[in-house]
Amino acid sequence: MKAMSKAVPSTAAAPEFSLKAIIAPLLAVIIGMIMVILDSTVVNVAIPTLVSDLNASLKTIQWTVTGYTLALSAVIPLAGWMTDRFGAKRIFLLTIAFFTIGSALCAIAQTPEQLIFYRVLQGLGGGMVAPIGMAMVFRLAPAEKRGAVMGMLGVPMLLAPALGPILSGWLVEYASWHWIFLINLPIGIVALLVGIRFLPNVERQQTPALDVLGMILAPIAFAMLAYGVSEGGTSWTANTTLTGLIVGGIALLLFIFVELRQKQPLLELRVFASTDFTRGVLLLWIAQIALFGSILLIPLFLQEARGYSALETGIILLPQALASTIFMPIGGRLFDKVGARPLALIGLGVISASMLMLARITIDTKLIMIIIPLILMGAGMGLSMMSLNTHVLNAAPRKLVNRVTPLTTSAQQVVTSFAVAGLTGFLTSRITDHMAAAGQNANPLNAAVDAYGDTFLLTAFIAIAGFLLSFILRKPKVKPEEQTGDSADKPDAAMMMGH
Repeated sequence: MKAMSKAVPSTAAAPEFSLKAIIAPLLAVIIGMIMVILDSTVVNVAIPTLVSDLNASLKTIQWTVTGYTLALSAVIPLAGWMTDRFGAKRIFLLTIAFFTIGSALCAIAQTPEQLIFYRVLQGLGGGMVAPIGMAMVFRLAPAEKRGAVMGMLGVPMLLAPALGPILSGWLVEYASWHWIFLINLPIGIVALLVGIRFLPNVERQQTPALDVLGMILAPIAFAMLAYGVSEGGTSWTANTTLTGLIVGGIALLLFIFVELRQKQPLLELRVFASTDFTRGVLLLWIAQIALFGSILLIPLFLQEARGYSALETGIILLPQALASTIFMPIGGRLFDKVGARPLALIGLGVISASMLMLARITIDTKLIMIIIPLILMGAGMGLSMMSLNTHVLNAAPRKLVNRVTPLTTSAQQVVTSFAVAGLTGFLTSRITDHMAAAGQNANPLNAAVDAYGDTFLLTAFIAIAGFLLSFILRKPKVKPEEQTGDSADKPDAAMMMGH
């Protein structure tokens, strides 16, 4: 173990670098990332079963997703401070252990409230796995080989969305929903054993003062705002809605005030002074709301309205994941030649068209007419998301670039939670409205299909807004004082893709 940790610095300078030298620690990181990212995708397909088995409403169960993503966003900014303070290997192994324990607790949950709480615990463990793991591998590889090595870390990011729905569908249909969490136990144990044996000890760094006030205010602000948005789907004037929005809004304003005054803030908000960065981030958030809210809704529609089984749903979703996998590297290559604007226009245009197609589906729509827009959505996501992430990195002032990834990754998780909460609330309210409009002759199935159509139409309008906003994107201007420096210091856009 000591010999390996000593070999890390010399390996970085050795011209005869071999991937075999770091394959074991790389494997430990990949196993951990696969477990966490896979868990983010398996729950969506299981939601109808969770609603039924736990005798809960959709608005309640969606908090198993919202709570998880908010927990991820809360701990991602702490990853750098924790590793500097306690050591990267120790914190990485602790987060894997914490996530594995959270998975075991989720598997034995008896009530919706228990499941939501345990999912939050899962998120608190899982949020640091990807950023710490990537940072460790980044140190292991020499500069000229980092692209190839970091590319291997893209494997779980590409495989998990494709395999997650099918694995979840198979487990739900042939075992039980408990197994979508139990399956993490052997994976987590293997990741721990491999990590203990092969991960190198990285020297601790001097740590700045922890932004405790920001760490407290951020979860309160984002959780209460997400709650208010969720309740707003039913009524924007209800006491629960107003309470969530007012408390969350005040906490958010206080958080912004505190962060702007901190020398070492939890999230570096000063980067929004760059108009190019702000435009890119806003566009990225709009794309996420349209995409990830729909990724939750489509499995629900296929099972609840069309009657497909969980496994059939997973198989139907596979072409979307494959399309995203194919077009993501294509988008990456094209970005270097044409920039972000054409890719954002094409990607969001395709996404808008796919959502408009889904908005017209009925009970009798042929399956191929559901799969086609799903493929288009995956292709649009592949083209636009990586290019927008790279644009945001390039638009950040160089002196703040190292603090951009925690900000954007956390913000993406928060926006995803808002999308899930808001669109689920809207769907629930539209079902109620369609049932009421039909009166005594109301057919619950027809009301549900109409409500899904309304919700897909709303997401289409959001995507169209993003398409129009893409026209104001421009290539970031590099200031003269920022032209010096090694481009290798730039973070990898893949690190911002979230879970």
